[in-house]
Amino acid sequence: MTDVRRALLNLSRSYTFDGAQFDLSRTDPVVLPATPIENLGNKNFLTDHGSRFPYVAGAMANGIASVELVQAMVRRGFVGIYGAAGQNIETVTSAIDRLQAEFKSEPFGFNLIHSPNEPDHEDAVARLFIARKVRLVEASAYLQLTLPVVRYRVHGIHLGADGNIVVPNRVIAKVSRIEVATPFLSPPPEAMLSKLIEDGSITTEQATLAKKIPMCDDLTVEADSGGHTDNRPMLALFPTMLALRERIQNTYQYQNAARLGAAGGIGSPAAASAAFAMGADYIVTGTINQACIESGSSDEVRQMLASAGQADVAMAPAADMFEMGVKVQVLKRGTMFPMRAAKLYEIYQRNACLDDIPSNERTILESQFFRKSFEDVWADTRTYFSKRDPREVERADRDPRHKMALVFRSYLGQASSWANRGQSDRKIDFQVWCGPAIGAFNEWVKGSFLEQASERRVANVAMNILYGAAVLNRAAILRYQGVDARYLTNDWRPREDNELQQLLECGTL
Repeated sequence: MTDVRRALLNLSRSYTFDGAQFDLSRTDPVVLPATPIENLGNKNFLTDHGSRFPYVAGAMANGIASVELVQAMVRRGFVGIYGAAGQNIETVTSAIDRLQAEFKSEPFGFNLIHSPNEPDHEDAVARLFIARKVRLVEASAYLQLTLPVVRYRVHGIHLGADGNIVVPNRVIAKVSRIEVATPFLSPPPEAMLSKLIEDGSITTEQATLAKKIPMCDDLTVEADSGGHTDNRPMLALFPTMLALRERIQNTYQYQNAARLGAAGGIGSPAAASAAFAMGADYIVTGTINQACIESGSSDEVRQMLASAGQADVAMAPAADMFEMGVKVQVLKRGTMFPMRAAKLYEIYQRNACLDDIPSNERTILESQFFRKSFEDVWADTRTYFSKRDPREVERADRDPRHKMALVFRSYLGQASSWANRGQSDRKIDFQVWCGPAIGAFNEWVKGSFLEQASERRVANVAMNILYGAAVLNRAAILRYQGVDARYLTNDWRPREDNELQQLLECGTL
C-alpha cells in the first residue's frame, strides 16, 4: 500500500510526505490533515442533538422510517426520525413509548407533517408531542406555518441561568422553496403568538422570548427527493438557502443561527462529499433507507428498489394534498401506480361528481383500480373518516365533488399500505416514494455485498457513506496540492462493519 493510500484510509491521522514520488516536478512536501468523519459537518449540530455524526435518517411516512430503523441509527450515533405522517394517534403513541423506553436524551425525533386537509389531526399530533416531551420534530411538507407547529416550537421557552434563551423543543424544518424557508428562519408570527397567549398555551413573557428565536434550529434543504419534492437541483438550491440564511441572521442577530442540512439525491459518498463541500452542516437520507432491512417497507419493495435506476422515478398525485394538485415522487419501475394516480386526477378535474364519470371509465376504475364498486369504496371511506375526521364526511355529504376526491384519495392512500405490507396481488398498484438517489446508490454498491437487498443495513449504509465522503475529501486535499489521486476511487467502495472498524481505528469509531 502506497503512502498516499495508507494516509487516505487512516482518517484520524495526519501525514506529511514528499510529493515527488507522485509528481517528479514537485519538491515541496504534501500535507494531508486528519479527517475524522465527525468533522465533516457542524460540531454544534452534534452537540445540540447529542449525536456522534452529522447524518440524519429522515422521516418517511407511514412508519417506513420505522422504530427499528430509528433504533439502529441512534445506537450507532446518528439522528433518526420516525415516520409519523399518515399514522393515527394510537400508532404514533406506541412508537413514542417504544423509543422513549430505550432512549433518554439520544438523538431521535418524530415527523410533524403539514396536513391542510386534516388540521385537527396535525394539531393532535403536535399536542401529543408536547405532552409526551418529544424534544425533536422534523417538520415537513409545510406550505406555510401553522399554529400547531408554532405551539410545539415555543412550548416551554424560558431564560436559562446564564441569561440565554432556552428552547426545549427543537425543530428540523425540511424545505425546498424560499417562501417556505423564510418563515422557518424567522421568528414565530406575532399573530400566532397572540393566539397562543389567548388560549393559555404561553405567557406574554414567553411570547417576548419567542420573538428572538427562529422557528427552526436546523433547515434541511430538500432537493430532488422521494415523496413530497419540487425536484430542485441541489447545486442551485443550497447556495440560495445559504444566502437567505445569512440575510435573515443579519436581520435578527439570533444567539444561535439556524444550521443548514442537505437532502435529496444523496445516495453515495460522492453526493455526501459534495453536500459537505457546499457547506452543509449535516446530511439527510431517505430513499436509500427505505431499501434497508430495518425500514417499515416490505421485502417486495426492497427488491424493487434494489433494481431501480435514476430514471425509474416519476411524479404522481399526492394522497394528502390531492385536490390541490400537489405531487410526490415515486418509483415507476414494476408498478403502474404513477400512471393510474395521474388518471384519477385527470378524471377528478373533468368531472363534478362520481355520477358524471363516463360509464366506460367508471368500469375501468371499478374493475381495475378499486376492484369494487364506487358505492362500496365510499362505504369504506366513510367508515374511515367517521373515525379520523367526521367533518370530511359531512363535507362530502354536502359536496359531491369532495366525495369523489375522498374516493380517489382512498386508492392513493391504500397504495402505500399495499406496498408496505408487500400485498402481492396489488403489486401493480404499489406506491413507493422514491427519488433518483436510489439509482446512484445501486451503481455505487454494484458488485459489493450491498448489491443484495437482504444485506442492506441502515447504519452500515450511513457509515459507509460518511467514510467514503471523508476519503474523497482527503483525495481532494491531495488534488489541490497537485497530486493525482484519481486512482483511489476504489477506497470508498462499501465495506462490512468489521472492516470499517479496522480502517477507522479505535480513535474514530
